[in-house]
Amino acid sequence: MADGTYPDYRDLRVERRGTRLFVTFNRPTARNALTHPMMREIGDVLSRAKADTAVRVVVLRGAGGNFSAGGDLNAMQDMPPPPGAGEKDPLFAEYRYFGDVLAAMDVLPKPVVALVEGGAAGGGFGMACCADVTILLADAKFALPEPRVGFIPSQIIPFISRRIGSGQLRRIAVLGQRITGREAFRLGVGHYLVETVAEAEAQLDAVLADVDACDPAAVAAVKDTVLATDTLPAEAVFDHAANHLVRLLRRPEAPAGMQAFLNKRKTPWAEEAQRLNTTDAGD
Repeated sequence: MADGTYPDYRDLRVERRGTRLFVTFNRPTARNALTHPMMREIGDVLSRAKADTAVRVVVLRGAGGNFSAGGDLNAMQDMPPPPGAGEKDPLFAEYRYFGDVLAAMDVLPKPVVALVEGGAAGGGFGMACCADVTILLADAKFALPEPRVGFIPSQIIPFISRRIGSGQLRRIAVLGQRITGREAFRLGVGHYLVETVAEAEAQLDAVLADVDACDPAAVAAVKDTVLATDTLPAEAVFDHAANHLVRLLRRPEAPAGMQAFLNKRKTPWAEEAQRLNTTDAGD
């Protein structure tokens, strides 16, 4: 979908403004709780955003004052019949798909920015930990309540563990605890802590301006390299990073960027982002 075509989703509000794709979880009466169809919509928009050459950053937020309350308990109770002997449980594929969506969000070769206010439980907590940049309202509420109602936050555990460490996660998970945005910031869930929505919007604008200043190809390469440190030995990461570096230096963008820096001018990609985002804002 290099042309940037996005359908009208039932549970998402998607808007591309210049180089920025705003994805809003849009079930406000349910505090943006997640259902299987909604997760498929999130997977679809991530796939389209990856292919959309005009998009440089994806912004995640929730409608109605909440990020996402996690799995919709009402929808989760509507289960298919148990499997027969020797058959795979039909629930497995639906819940396992959530892990694939989070993984796609995690490795998207474009920055993902999450602005978290209100409730961020279960899957909402997990998505906040998959974002490259997370802005937290101090009075946000993060929670892993699943053990208190008889199940577990299965697919989000690896992403939260990597973000805050298994020791802190074990305490929150085994007790089914709720923590504030302020404590979540202290634990490392987020990168910016703000007190008001107005401050959150200002911080988001500052983050997006920083995104505009970076070469999209370099951003994709550096994100890929950082993620590689989680799975590859150091020697392999050195090779991986060197290959990225050499490829980037051989492009015309690198000398143009260096010359712009030395001459205290905007880089071509920053000028283009400014033009596209200013034009879109004025439409």
